[in-house]
Amino acid sequence: MKERDWKKFKVIKQRAIEQFCTQALDEFGEIISNSDEHVHNRYLRLYKLVRERDKEMSLVFDDHSRSKAPMQLTAIRARGLADESLLAELSDEFREQTDPKPFGWT
Repeated sequence: MKERDWKKFKVIKQRAIEQFCTQALDEFGEIISNSDEHVHNRYLRLYKLVRERDKEMSLVFDDHSRSKAPMQLTAIRARGLADESLLAELSDEFREQTDPKPFGWT
């Protein structure tokens, strides 16, 4: 992996983490604020969703290394979490290598 791609990947990943967490918090807030549903049901739904998002976050973002960067960026892109302007700054080779479409991930 080219050094330039590694540096851009680190920024893309950090922004993707922020976006992922923001989306998750929005989902949590919807469950919490739904006063039409019984409080215990909301708690159970929230607990389940937090666990699901935690697993997803772990799969996509854990183990920060150059060797895992291509798979992580593919997963980030498949979830629509990549900043398109930063993706455009990656080398053509790395961008093509991390395109989720050939894997049917989009």
